[in-house]
Amino acid sequence: MRGLKIAAAMVAFGMAAPCAAQSQGSPAYHDLVDASEGFNGVALVGTGDHVTFVEGVGRADVANGVPMRANTRFETGSVSKWIASIVILKLVDQGKLDLDAPITRYLPEYRADTGARLTLKRLMSHSSGVPNDILAVRKDPAMRGVELEQMEAVRRYASGDLAFEPGTAWDYSHSNWLIAKAVVERVSGKPYAALVDQLLVKPLGLKDSGVYGGDSGAVKGMALGYAGLVPEPVRKPNPVPGFMAMAGGYYTSAPELMKLMNAVLDGKLLSPASRKALMTVLMPDQHYALGGRVRTEKIGGKEREAAWEDGSNGGFRMLARRVLADGHTVIVFTNASYDYQKLGDLGTALLDASYAPEAQAGRPSR
Repeated sequence: MRGLKIAAAMVAFGMAAPCAAQSQGSPAYHDLVDASEGFNGVALVGTGDHVTFVEGVGRADVANGVPMRANTRFETGSVSKWIASIVILKLVDQGKLDLDAPITRYLPEYRADTGARLTLKRLMSHSSGVPNDILAVRKDPAMRGVELEQMEAVRRYASGDLAFEPGTAWDYSHSNWLIAKAVVERVSGKPYAALVDQLLVKPLGLKDSGVYGGDSGAVKGMALGYAGLVPEPVRKPNPVPGFMAMAGGYYTSAPELMKLMNAVLDGKLLSPASRKALMTVLMPDQHYALGGRVRTEKIGGKEREAAWEDGSNGGFRMLARRVLADGHTVIVFTNASYDYQKLGDLGTALLDASYAPEAQAGRPSR
């Protein structure tokens, strides 16, 4: 019914109707996606490295009639912070970084009074006290795509007086990641995008993932972001300048995000010590670890601990959940400003369904 309503509205305004869902896997999962009113995107369910269900619904690009496919690329929004944390921990594994060292070890020109008290661990867990000075800039459409050299961005938007002593409180500040990116690029001698390619994309054989700058619509195979699709589609881009790449500049597809999560959480991409650091909650009130959350929730009828990732930017919304004990995974990407509550409900329903007896019967052993 949902698809028919959208199709009728789009035809009325002279647009191509959405394509039929491109689906593989259990009809039960398909029914849950189909029941999600207004959904336009890709949903995936899997276990370990095995995809048990993936479905694309609607259009990735309305004007050109491009359908959603399993490998459609999406912005990940703040899940970019989790990706950045993995890159940082790879450099820790290589002996190039220390999460507990003062950042002035790596950026001696940073203001000494606060730099001596700031560490990567505090930046990555949003417990640094660095004020979110970049937020006001992001609210000004004329400034969103303005590019700056990394240390200039740090000086302008990540060098304010600390709002609290590091480690004593939590504040979700994008400015933390401007500093972290400056540290990583200084230590490695490489642009962040090149590091992502070297440390994640190439080793894992990813074809639909990477770092973008500016409007993601310029990336081949990318879904376009919309404020909505009916009564007519309205584009909602939100350019991400290169200096904010760690905060929100990573793109990927649902299958490739699952592949990355499997390599990080069940594989050998990180050392055991770094994997533990990535998933250790530092700010319990927020369930926040390094670059993302770890939550224990009732999933499939039992309390289970899971990596709990959410992201948004412009018209893009997404979630990723992975149960740590057994690798049950759900990933949902949308590109038309889908309601957050509906998105969360769909993710929860799909993950719960993965524990149903019929789903378990078809699941490969691990």
